[in-house]
Amino acid sequence: MGVASDHAGLELKRALVAELQGRGIAVRDFGTDASASCDYPDFAHAVGRAIESNEIERAVLVCGTGVGMSIAANRHAAVRAVVCSEPLSARMSRQHNDTNVLCLGARVIGAGTAIDIVDAFLDGVYEGGRHASRVAKIELS
Repeated sequence: MGVASDHAGLELKRALVAELQGRGIAVRDFGTDASASCDYPDFAHAVGRAIESNEIERAVLVCGTGVGMSIAANRHAAVRAVVCSEPLSARMSRQHNDTNVLCLGARVIGAGTAIDIVDAFLDGVYEGGRHASRVAKIELS
């Protein structure tokens, strides 16, 4: 599982990494590891490239609201990123949209809610079927 954050999401990312590793989930951290101001697109693009090259299958990105990370990550053709602030959307995004990147806002939710959202994202399984044709229409090319 890939993870990344900018400075605003650093503390929440650290809490999520500890939780994931405590559950035996291997985590690849794409940064940042410092609290100094930095640019979220740098980290979202690193994760997007890793998904495109099949180095990782899924990731969690954290910034202030999750919105910036999601916009940047979605520039990569292999990425379907979603911003979630509650578990139902995370689960449904996996089941119906085959999302592979979860974006969270550290200024929007706390660590407990973030863990619940990550759990829903990890537990969600793409259903395919009637959703497959819709997911196929997402790409314009």
